Amino acid sequence: MSKTVLIVDDDPTQRRLMQAVCEKAGYFVMQADDGQKAVDILRSPEGQAISLVMLDLIMPNLGGMEALEQIRQFRKELPVVMLTAQGGIDTVVEAMQKGAADFFVKPASPERVMVSINNALNMSQLKGEVSRLKRKRENAVCFKDLVGESNALSRVISLGERAAKSNIPILITGESGVGKEVIARAIQGESDREGKPFITVNCGAIPANLVESILFGHEKGSFTGATGKHVGKFQEANGGTLFLDEVGELPLDTQVKLLRVLQEGEVDAVGSKAPVKVDVRLISATNRELAAEVERGTFREDLYYRLNVFPIEVPPLRERPEDIPALITHFIGRYNAEERRDVQGVRHEVLDVLVNQPWPGNVRQLENAIFRAVVLCEGAYLSSEDFPLLAAEFEAAGVHAGPPVIEESYPEDDATGMLHTGGYGARRTVPSVYGDDNALSVFDREGHLRNLYDIERDLISLALETYNGQMSEVARRLGIGRSTLYRKVREQGLDKEAS
Repeated sequence: MSKTVLIVDDDPTQRRLMQAVCEKAGYFVMQADDGQKAVDILRSPEGQAISLVMLDLIMPNLGGMEALEQIRQFRKELPVVMLTAQGGIDTVVEAMQKGAADFFVKPASPERVMVSINNALNMSQLKGEVSRLKRKRENAVCFKDLVGESNALSRVISLGERAAKSNIPILITGESGVGKEVIARAIQGESDREGKPFITVNCGAIPANLVESILFGHEKGSFTGATGKHVGKFQEANGGTLFLDEVGELPLDTQVKLLRVLQEGEVDAVGSKAPVKVDVRLISATNRELAAEVERGTFREDLYYRLNVFPIEVPPLRERPEDIPALITHFIGRYNAEERRDVQGVRHEVLDVLVNQPWPGNVRQLENAIFRAVVLCEGAYLSSEDFPLLAAEFEAAGVHAGPPVIEESYPEDDATGMLHTGGYGARRTVPSVYGDDNALSVFDREGHLRNLYDIERDLISLALETYNGQMSEVARRLGIGRSTLYRKVREQGLDKEAS
């Protein structure tokens, strides 16, 4: 759940210092010692997880300015913080003009570094949210805006992409809150009607005596209270898409008129003397079993077959739990931007409980839960305390309430030479590799501090042994990304020892 920071600097000491600051704040870290390696990493699949780059200005092979220009060509939205040992006004101006989010001179205090990182990430989230809202307003939402990577969602996207290539009527089915309207908007955004009107009608929320007028329009004086001419939703959507949500709620007499519109491509406004031609792409949605409604006589069979030409079923969230972590990250980012908060993620044990919830209200319920949690959160990570409505579930899972404890030093050793480590702020002592059952020693046998490389190597080796080589669990316990763990294992030769 934590974001990944790529530190690019040819000075290994500076990289280690920046890594310590970032990892203390809960960020995963990747490193590169020159600009070209950074560009290569960002172009790789592994680089898609990187949320921010800290880029040194002066480096061999490819300098910071040149690397920034290249990064902007394929990751325009990625925030880049420039750093250098010597900085002048002209250099700062040039970096900002080329798209840098911030610029500071080394060495900088940890507080200055974290302010820069947090501001850049928050600005990136805000820009992303503004961009999303702009696409929605311009009816240009597309399938890449959908959040999740489950096979179930991939199948829905595949069907939607095919449907977008034609004007075939589409019926989207699924429980309330699964995101049927988002799918419909993506189909419009991927079609040749992109940017054209997208009109939404909730058929279950319209009074029965007004359904016909709202959908098809009416002329002035056509009924009591009709003080002016009203253009119906079909005419509003002319040239674009009409989305009929909860279409199963339509009265039978309105269903007859809707069937005529679909057959003839024209609407008869109430009180009108002549029909009006319309060019509308119709997408319907329902959480009902329309086939069962047809058998009960509450939905016309001929209309059902007209609407159900290209069915798309959106599975409930409980059937695609793989999408929940990505959705949580997305909603945290959105509400960080909207509420001016700085929540960095969710604690792992809390995430496990959230992923295993049935979420009867689906994505809408999950979004509301995260919104409330972001507002309640008092720490850097969402804890069980921030989900009061799920208190019983957390208790049953053995997850104790309370915000995460963030250590003030990184790392901290006491008089016994113990290195304290653990998940997001949870303080624990680690068994020693030197025979002491209570600590991993940071001192050698002569009483001198061991170097950081050896301590890290011993800690990773111990973690691999403790968790039987389960890389995901080891990475989670060490608080680093799996890609970082694999790299460290290779660099320190631990993979050869295991073989």
